[in-house]
Amino acid sequence: MIYNKEMECMPRKQMESLQLQRLKYIVGKAYDKVPFYRKRFDEIGLKPSHINTLKDIKLIPYTQKDDLRTNYPYSLFAAPLKDIVRIHASSGTTGKPIVAGYTKNDLDMWSESMARTIVAAGGSGDDIVQISFGYGLFTGALGLHQGFERLGATVVPVSSGNTLRQVMFLKDLKVTALVATPSYAMHIAEIMQQQGISKDDISLRLGLFGSEASTAEMHRALSEQLGIFTTDNYGLTEIIGPGVSGECRQKNGMHINEDNFYPEIMDIENNKETDEGKYGELVLTTLTKEGMPILRYRTKDITSIDYSPCKCGRTNARMSKIKGRTDDMLKIRGVNVFPSQIESVLVGLEEIGNHYEIHVKREGYLDSLEIYVEVVSGALLSDFKQLEALKSKVAFAIKTVLGIDVKVRLVEAGSLKRFEGKAKRVVDERNI
Repeated sequence: MIYNKEMECMPRKQMESLQLQRLKYIVGKAYDKVPFYRKRFDEIGLKPSHINTLKDIKLIPYTQKDDLRTNYPYSLFAAPLKDIVRIHASSGTTGKPIVAGYTKNDLDMWSESMARTIVAAGGSGDDIVQISFGYGLFTGALGLHQGFERLGATVVPVSSGNTLRQVMFLKDLKVTALVATPSYAMHIAEIMQQQGISKDDISLRLGLFGSEASTAEMHRALSEQLGIFTTDNYGLTEIIGPGVSGECRQKNGMHINEDNFYPEIMDIENNKETDEGKYGELVLTTLTKEGMPILRYRTKDITSIDYSPCKCGRTNARMSKIKGRTDDMLKIRGVNVFPSQIESVLVGLEEIGNHYEIHVKREGYLDSLEIYVEVVSGALLSDFKQLEALKSKVAFAIKTVLGIDVKVRLVEAGSLKRFEGKAKRVVDERNI
């Protein structure tokens, strides 16, 4: 099923023509209404009239997270506050948060984009959806909420936390779709198991996961434990929230709503676009957002794009799962290491659980990694021989992928921290 066939199945040349038309408009709007962009353009002698082809977007300087913090709270708004009907913000873990403003038309566009993503994943108006994202300034919960409501689905806005209640509602309300971070969905599955509730006791059929990077291995584990079809979706507060892209039933990349968001995959170091299918940093431009248009935003997310038509019938470009981030990439003895690489190894090993921590340490002048993982059976912890064998097995599997030696520490099941929101897997002990 396709929600908006005109936009999701538009021929490539027609889509590019629409994107150029919208790009010219949004660049002009940003220049006229946002002093930050006018100053940036004037400093390099760039005018909106210089944008005549899609390739001309490269003339526009990048927008970065620090730019949004510097212009906190309203300086990037292109609409007067009387026209801003909602404000969202990022977590703001360092310094000022990122604030995003939405007009009524922005919310309508967001709901439309989310509805497309939900339908592509297999959701419909017949679903009872439990939203286990935290509600509030975070865009995830309300983004999926309004998309499902647009379809006419029944929404259970349970928010995050109180996992025993989450499990009760899943069972008693006959919930068919779950929205959560992958790590929290795994925790829900874990609590179900402790309560003696199996996947056959619930009505779940679909999981829409986002807010954190996840691997195919994690999705397979969730599919098996919850009896669901799992999908990834992608977005960020700076652009709109969730709804930028999402997986269809083919699970061959996340379809980008290209009529609303223009993607580039950039080799930032050399300031050039990568070849199709090659990995680089995702740079996004909003094409239709009125409240706070954003030009060439560096997401720091590493992905690739496939422009070939999908077997599902959609022609929108597909971005691959996020491989990692340029700012959470670990450089260990000259090797680039992404947490997702380690997760893909760990989730595939039967003897250990699905929760882990990556501890970065410094020994002398060298950085090293120690991976904390939970064992499935506590009996292993008292059997030295089996414990050492499992440590060696895990360390070897990780070295095969990373090419470097790591230490492995096996701990009791349930002893590592659980997260209701986005999981924080890396513990940097170098400056402690």
